[in-house]
Amino acid sequence: MVAVRRVKLPGVGMLHTFMPEDGGKVGVIAHRSGANDLITFSDTDGDDEVVKVSLRLNEDEAHTLAELLGGTQITEGLSALDQLPGLTIDWFTVDEHDHIAGEPLGAPADHGFEGVTVVAVVRGEAAHPGPGRDFTVFAGDTLVVAGSPERVAKSFTYFRTGAAPAHAGR
Repeated sequence: MVAVRRVKLPGVGMLHTFMPEDGGKVGVIAHRSGANDLITFSDTDGDDEVVKVSLRLNEDEAHTLAELLGGTQITEGLSALDQLPGLTIDWFTVDEHDHIAGEPLGAPADHGFEGVTVVAVVRGEAAHPGPGRDFTVFAGDTLVVAGSPERVAKSFTYFRTGAAPAHAGR
């Protein structure tokens, strides 16, 4: 399995990088705005990393690229649901400092998020569909969450900080 390094970029989003077998480095900057930057770095002899390619992708383009590169079975199975009005399906990658890391998943309604469902947890190469409330979430897991866009966004805030906004599920 490829080791992915994640670095928070305050005010911007998250940088995900990995080292391909061919050398160099590949990265994705996932902006808070929903945009994604695909970047590659060449091999260098010093500490300086020279950017070889930088490409800005909107959300649709990023999903298309992921599918072309072999998106997960969950992505393929849920893509039809994503077309339903009022329903969004989004992915939350758990960082080691997130509130939910090391904790049982519980049920979103337990935390005031009615109408939000954790459809699956992806851990490494394995998907765990329909995880129970006692399923422990670890750093590096990706939660696949479905619900209204507003409620999903609020649940992500809870996963990250542990703070449930007032009237989160209403």
